[in-house]
Amino acid sequence: MDIQTVGGVLARPAAGQPPTTPPASAQAIEGFGQALAEALDGLSRLQQEADARALQLAAGEPVELHEVMLAQERASLGLQLAVQVRNKLVEAYQEIMRMQV
Repeated sequence: MDIQTVGGVLARPAAGQPPTTPPASAQAIEGFGQALAEALDGLSRLQQEADARALQLAAGEPVELHEVMLAQERASLGLQLAVQVRNKLVEAYQEIMRMQV
């Protein structure tokens, strides 16, 4: 198991040597950004699927009504979740900005 030090105090490279790994904060930001992008892609896919099912139903194609409603509800719940996550992130950012330094 690899144990990371706080602030990299013990894992400093020798004088004149560049660090061999990116800082943990850069990795965390990259990981968060990737996770956020994947979540938004998933939400987009849910909405596209719901739209496609609704168009099939409107065009008179053989599609079950319950499948259309389930796709619409999945998209709606996904959007509600995304909005709540955004609200929590904004609240956290505002709380950090209110902190006394």
